[in-house]
Amino acid sequence: MADSAMMVGAPQIAALLLALLRLAELGLSARNTKRLRAAGGVEHGAGHYPVMVALHLAWLAWIFLLPAERDPIPWLLGLFGLLLAARVWVILSLGRHWTTRVIVVPGRPLVRHGPYRWLRHPNYLVVQGEIMVLPAAFGAWEAALGFGLANAALLAWRIRVEDQALAGKR
Repeated sequence: MADSAMMVGAPQIAALLLALLRLAELGLSARNTKRLRAAGGVEHGAGHYPVMVALHLAWLAWIFLLPAERDPIPWLLGLFGLLLAARVWVILSLGRHWTTRVIVVPGRPLVRHGPYRWLRHPNYLVVQGEIMVLPAAFGAWEAALGFGLANAALLAWRIRVEDQALAGKR
């Protein structure tokens, strides 16, 4: 029988696929950040960014290190798929303005289409859902709660920074 530490199961596959997706998003974010800065964009709240990166890396590592034998809960994986689709909608709605940082270009109006017609921060709602749903999909309720609470605290900080940065545009 193979050592379970060497096995690859659904949690490891999910974490690896999600890591690849996040790397692609970071590439897009870097390109958009460069464009926004070239257009006079100013970053706000850069101090929380390393904390956010560390939290997300820890979350992905936690999922990767779950026992390979854990079978996913199908309806929660389906919900996670819907959250990924919502993430794509957010990114497409923001277009060249989407970045993982808070960058404001003076004189540019707020995006008010897509999910931004109804919500100020739909991306953060999606991220909060992802942080909680994926570990729960593998029965890791403690990770769903722990990372969910940590992310909620971080997002409270981030939303405060973003709302202050965008106050003049509202």
